[in-house]
Amino acid sequence: MSGAQDRRQKAKTANWLASYAPSAAVEIAAGRVTAVGLGKGAGGAVVQGWATEALPAGAIAPSLTAPNIVDTAAVGEALRRALSRAGIKGKRAGLVIPDLSAKVSLVPFETVPERYEDLAELINWQVRKAAPFRIEDAQVSFIPGAPHGEQGRTFVVTIARRDVIRQYEDVCAAAGAHAGIVDLASFNVINAVLAGQSRPERDWLLVSTTRESRTLAIMRGDALVFFRNRPIEGDETLPDLVHQTAMYYEDRLQGAGFERVVLAGDSAWSGDSVRRSLADRLHAPVASVEPRQVAGFAGREFEDLQADAADALIAPLGLLLRERGSASL
Repeated sequence: MSGAQDRRQKAKTANWLASYAPSAAVEIAAGRVTAVGLGKGAGGAVVQGWATEALPAGAIAPSLTAPNIVDTAAVGEALRRALSRAGIKGKRAGLVIPDLSAKVSLVPFETVPERYEDLAELINWQVRKAAPFRIEDAQVSFIPGAPHGEQGRTFVVTIARRDVIRQYEDVCAAAGAHAGIVDLASFNVINAVLAGQSRPERDWLLVSTTRESRTLAIMRGDALVFFRNRPIEGDETLPDLVHQTAMYYEDRLQGAGFERVVLAGDSAWSGDSVRRSLADRLHAPVASVEPRQVAGFAGREFEDLQADAADALIAPLGLLLRERGSASL
């Protein structure tokens, strides 16, 4: 959504992953901050250092339309501790922020303009109509998605308030890490799955939950074809959202069945009953994405991680490994 990510907007081929990946990543979530440093080992990518720090309740209030960082001092101090414990100081880092901080749209075009400037203007015009704030106050990013028709393409468009993104960037910089990429949590859970040992080849569903929201994303291989993020409020339950998503998949996307369902966040650790329910409804195997499926660990064994710490590592790892499995630009 900023920095190096702006440059990848010019990609002309379908490419979910970025052409640039840093060696360190930070996630700022509603209840915690996490810092991860990545290096290379004999078997591939190795986590050289990582740390997660809890935040006071209410320090982060993810929102599309209002400031997100309520307690700047608490977030900054927690992030400084995490960076220090992870051995990351004064580095360019990727930054992962909550899904609720931005709006994601899938914008199809029957034909794609040749000039990047014309494409950007058309996308801005399309998302302006649904934006809950002035497009002039927005940061708009887009990447090519799935093919649309014979010659067209769907673009994955992300919009966020510029002042909200600046909040996250500023607190990161004050803690000692410059945010070169800013991206959403669920996007990088997807990147982690695509970078993992068993990459899905056909349709698959991501179910990602946090304390404040639920995200469901349908992938067709490495192309996003459906994305829905909802705050946790009212009577709408996760089974309701899964059912609605499954119906849309079958009716509108001509879905032939999911190769697998991937759980991340709170849902990944909520017990066998959730997995059985999803497996029975969707007729697909259900599994969580885990750090050891994506990278090796130096100095600390994965088995030492508690479930919440393992969950905290997934999105930062996905950002760091986004080049894996990427088609060349």
